[in-house]
Amino acid sequence: MAHVFISGIAVLDFVYHLDRFPTGGNKFRARDASVVGGGCAANAAVAVVRLGGRADLAARVGRDQVGDLILAELRAEGVTLDYVDRDEAARSSFSSIYVSRDGERQIVNFRDATLTGPPHFHDFPDRCDIALADTRWIAGARQTIRLARARDIPVVIDAEAPVRLEDIAEATHIAFSRAGLKAVTNTNDMASALRQVAAACSAWVCVTDGAAGVCFMEGDTVKTIPALAVKAVDTLGAGDVWHGAFALRLAEGADEVEAMRFANTAAALKCTQPGGRAGSPDRTAVNRLIGTLPV
Repeated sequence: MAHVFISGIAVLDFVYHLDRFPTGGNKFRARDASVVGGGCAANAAVAVVRLGGRADLAARVGRDQVGDLILAELRAEGVTLDYVDRDEAARSSFSSIYVSRDGERQIVNFRDATLTGPPHFHDFPDRCDIALADTRWIAGARQTIRLARARDIPVVIDAEAPVRLEDIAEATHIAFSRAGLKAVTNTNDMASALRQVAAACSAWVCVTDGAAGVCFMEGDTVKTIPALAVKAVDTLGAGDVWHGAFALRLAEGADEVEAMRFANTAAALKCTQPGGRAGSPDRTAVNRLIGTLPV
């Protein structure tokens, strides 16, 4: 079993399903609703466990009812919580999320500034094959990079805006969102932006772009792995599943192309299921779908 250390944010999501996104100061009624754990790192940790790995999560939550709910769900999913810090002075993070009928989502998040302060963790588990960090907790991401490089293990960064390249350049792998890559390069041309980042650091780099697939650098060439064509029900958490699946397959010995193919499949399956994190697939479902795809 591959072991993945993950640092970043853990959140409670209040998810509302509507025909379309609300506008104006009116009242709206949801078709469906749920309360489910969220947050980039926490979602990635659940994805790792469901896909057959071990996930050690480093995150901060408050010592409040929201924190109790966040940790109870993660514990039930099998995520190892030895590196989670409960801050007496902080309020746990939570989000209000609208999901439209075509599967797109709109998020409003509250995050206590105390939760994203200096990292509380100063080591990794004895067994750790790879590290993954999200840039929503940039101090935690920097610490994760330092510890991983000292241990000589790979470290993957889930790079979302706002982000600065100097904070993450020492990672071995950087997987940008489109917004994250634009924040670093100030260009909408993804191929040009990837070349710019690749020239400025030694990390392997890619950009995930939803239904457009994943662009990555192979030598001096920008290549694309297409996304799987699926009917999207709920895209919430798909990017987090992608990062967890990608890191896990690297930890298991796959190369980047195989890991991206695996991650694309896991993220596509997630999009076919409602409920944010609840729709994260297991290994059997991913392997079954991969087996039907052309090589």
